[in-house]
Amino acid sequence: VSDLRSSASPGSFDISRSMFDLRSPPHRFMKRYDSFSSVPSSTSSRKDSQGSNRSLDTITLSGDERDFGRLNVKLCYVSSVEQIWITVLHCKDLSWPSTCGENPHIYIKGILTLPKPVHFKSSAKEGCNDIEFMETFVFAIKLQSLQAVRLVFKIQTQTPRKKTIGECSLALRELSPEESSHWLDISPPSK
Repeated sequence: VSDLRSSASPGSFDISRSMFDLRSPPHRFMKRYDSFSSVPSSTSSRKDSQGSNRSLDTITLSGDERDFGRLNVKLCYVSSVEQIWITVLHCKDLSWPSTCGENPHIYIKGILTLPKPVHFKSSAKEGCNDIEFMETFVFAIKLQSLQAVRLVFKIQTQTPRKKTIGECSLALRELSPEESSHWLDISPPSK
C-alpha cells in the first residue's frame, strides 16, 4: 500500500481529489456491477459524519506510509482590538515513532512566521490517538501583518526527550471575525 498524501506539498497537485484517493473506498467513485450482467447493481456514496470514509484506518502502516493524524484548530480575528485568537482543540488519529515510547507526553508548539516570529505552546498531555487540548492563545497583531504569514504547528514530545514528531501549517490570508474551524493533516517533520 502506498499513501500518496505524504508527498503532497502546499501548492502542488492534490492527488486526494482524484479517483486515486487512498483514503476513500473505491465504491465512492465507481459503479458496482453484478457478476452476471453489466447493469449497475447499486451506486453507493456513503460518507461518515465528517464527509469521508477513510479506508486505510484499519491497516497498520510504517515509515513514510504511516498516517500521522490531523490537528483541529479554530481561528478568529477581532479587528476592534486587533487580536488573533488561536484555539488548539485536539489531535485525532495521532501516531508517533516507537522510539518515543508507548505514552510520551505531547504538546503543540505554534509559530506565527512574522519577521520576528511569535512562539506559543500548549500544555503537555499524555500521548494517545485522540488528545484534547482545548487551549486558546491571543496575540495583538495588525491584520495586514498576519495576512502575509503562515501559522505553523509542531507536534512535539516532552518525554523521554524533546522531539518533533509531526507538523502542519495554515496560511492566514482569510482571517475574519467569524470563528473558522480547520482540520490540518499532520506531516512528518521537515529535515
